[in-house]
Amino acid sequence: MGYLEHFGLEHEPFSNAPDARFYFDSEQHVQALRRLRFAVDSNKGLGVVVGDIGTGKTTLARRMLDYLDPDRYQSSLLIMVHSGITPEWLLSHIAVQMGVSSPAADRLVMLRQLYERLLEIDAEGRRAVVLIDEAQMLQTRELMEEFRGLLNLEIPGRKLLNILFFGLPELEENLRLDPPLAQRVAVRCRLSPLTPRTTASYIWHRLQIAGGGRMVFEADAVAAVHQFSRGVPRLINTLCDNCLFEGASLKADQVDEQIVISMAQALDLQNESSALREEIDLDNGLAHIEAMLERLEMKY
Repeated sequence: MGYLEHFGLEHEPFSNAPDARFYFDSEQHVQALRRLRFAVDSNKGLGVVVGDIGTGKTTLARRMLDYLDPDRYQSSLLIMVHSGITPEWLLSHIAVQMGVSSPAADRLVMLRQLYERLLEIDAEGRRAVVLIDEAQMLQTRELMEEFRGLLNLEIPGRKLLNILFFGLPELEENLRLDPPLAQRVAVRCRLSPLTPRTTASYIWHRLQIAGGGRMVFEADAVAAVHQFSRGVPRLINTLCDNCLFEGASLKADQVDEQIVISMAQALDLQNESSALREEIDLDNGLAHIEAMLERLEMKY
């Protein structure tokens, strides 16, 4: 018997594969989306989202892309997979994503093509938006200067292109390679790890979306998950997935704290937490988690 059947689930609740169904509207993600939408709808030009590994930047970028209705926006999401990107590669890909059918080999001609296409988009009453994920890979001054040039594509009264960067904190250093570009950041958001209480809500949310009708993690187990994962969603998913597997193997009715500790050690997460109870005790988080789980289970 797999853990889905054992715990009465229909889908894997803690997969790290992108899945819009499991999107969790934490307060900081709601606020970040609100600010990014404001930046785009007001033609602010440049918005930046930074956060450590696993805090949900890519998920947020995809959520933002879903918001950009094709009837109102010409949008694209480009993922920077390595640091060897050239300004020419960048410009040609943005041009194609914006609808330039055959970008010219000559850079100045291609820039003119892109400008004319952006004018068409504006004439249609739409806004052009480019989202750049893993933007910390943009590590040269030439690339930063290219983005500054793209932001200069405008007509009297408004910009023709909005750019949203999503990346690790070192993205801020990359922006400073071109000080005039850094000064043009109109909206800046930082994603932080989840708090103990938000971790509890996150776990419960994903279990519900997966078809679960009850909270299969005990309160102290949730507290342990938060401490070992440091509130990082990607680590929460990995740890909880392993805990469900182990819990089913042990035929446990619920995942308890000992299972979490065992799986954290197996995943070599024990060194991520210097003291399992330190943060929980300081914040009185365990009591909050227990009360929250009672309210959530009563709600459903």
